Amino acid sequence: MKKKTYYSNKLSIRSTTFISTVILIIFILVASNKITHPQLYITVQPLNGCLNTTSLSCKNTISSSVVTPFSPNQELNGRERFLSAIARKLTIIPQPGTFEYILLRAYGAAFVNPDTEIKLPQKDIFANEQETQEFQDTLIMGQVDGTKDCYLQKSAADALNKARLLQNIPLKSGYGSGDCTRTFATNLRFWHKYANNQMLERVQQGKETKILGLVAPPGTSQHLWGLAIDLRVSNQQQKQALNQNGWFQTVENDIPHWTYVGLREENLPQFGLKNQVVRGTTYWVTPLQLLDVMQSREYSIRRYIVRE
Repeated sequence: MKKKTYYSNKLSIRSTTFISTVILIIFILVASNKITHPQLYITVQPLNGCLNTTSLSCKNTISSSVVTPFSPNQELNGRERFLSAIARKLTIIPQPGTFEYILLRAYGAAFVNPDTEIKLPQKDIFANEQETQEFQDTLIMGQVDGTKDCYLQKSAADALNKARLLQNIPLKSGYGSGDCTRTFATNLRFWHKYANNQMLERVQQGKETKILGLVAPPGTSQHLWGLAIDLRVSNQQQKQALNQNGWFQTVENDIPHWTYVGLREENLPQFGLKNQVVRGTTYWVTPLQLLDVMQSREYSIRRYIVRE
């Protein structure tokens, strides 16, 4: 009898031990699941942020799962704020006195766009159709509502469609792709319609810049980036609807031309853009000055003379 009781007690202890072990394993698994998943989420999120931005410096840290939107240091002057913002997009910042710098001054407002869903070229001029097409092949495009073949980068198209829900805003031509994303060939055709190779040489030398408000030199148009459109805007309500959705006029004297900047109007000065009114039209232009170009050329000439 005692032996039977002994084995019964031993079996009971084993059962209790087994049940306790199972409970402990379940507890460990549950606890592990609760800890591991948030850590995995926090670790992956910054990495995704790195992949979805063109930040110059992108480190994977587990201290935060939120990617903080870039904002320039407001203690910097306007030119410095602008350059710090575009440095996140452009591989090399053009030097004053170069053709690329002249183009950046005229068309560079789009480079402050903080929208991580849009893509900007790593330089402000494409050499030919092949370079243009290779860049455009990487873009995610969206259709402008009510059009047959007008496409922009998806974020830009979505923002424009929201504005056009608020107001009736027709395309400049009323229908087509020429108002939206263009090919290199279309850009070249427009240039030859209004200018020629001699004019291009004068622009490259910094001797002529007014033409840039009429037509973009080959390979330089914002339309090639899928971030510009030509519209017929005739009243303040239309302008307000566009501005509320990140669209602004950024090319001085090009009245139909609108650029997707992706910012609210009150935030534009924070990125160094300047409000400039020309014959009643408000443009948000880069803070780069033509004087920077001319001073650079004068400095180069003086340095050459001294060497001689």
